[in-house]
Amino acid sequence: MDMEPESEREHIISLQGHITGVKRDIDHLKEDVKHVHQDLDKLGGKIDKIYWVVLSTVGAVVLIFLEVLFGMVK
Repeated sequence: MDMEPESEREHIISLQGHITGVKRDIDHLKEDVKHVHQDLDKLGGKIDKIYWVVLSTVGAVVLIFLEVLFGMVK
């Protein structure tokens, strides 16, 4: 059961406790967001590498196609 503060001083002390708890929760959330941001940065680098591999592969296929096409024209 929650105890109800009886005086103004008890109300202020209770509110200060709640504020301290909220500040602590905000600090924990900031740490979690920092870790998520770092993980997303790492993932972005991996996606960039995959993008360049796919782009290089498509470029090589296009070059082979052009070589075969122009080889047939001669």
